[in-house]
Amino acid sequence: MATVTLELQLDEETAARLADPGRLASITELVKFALRPKEGPDPLIALFEQTSREAAAAGLTDAEIDAELAAWKAERSA
Repeated sequence: MATVTLELQLDEETAARLADPGRLASITELVKFALRPKEGPDPLIALFEQTSREAAAAGLTDAEIDAELAAWKAERSA
């Protein structure tokens, strides 16, 4: 089986944890599991779609959601 290199953008602390071969192997298996072909609709996509419908029903706009996400990211990076 051929392999490819996957580049991820991680902060330095997280990337340093991947120096452990066991942890790297575990992450590799997790990615392979998450991306394996599945029968039927992807449950994660279905959850996103349901959340989007519920947000729209509650009257939230894409701009409001984007603003909330930006605020959350700013809090995490502070």
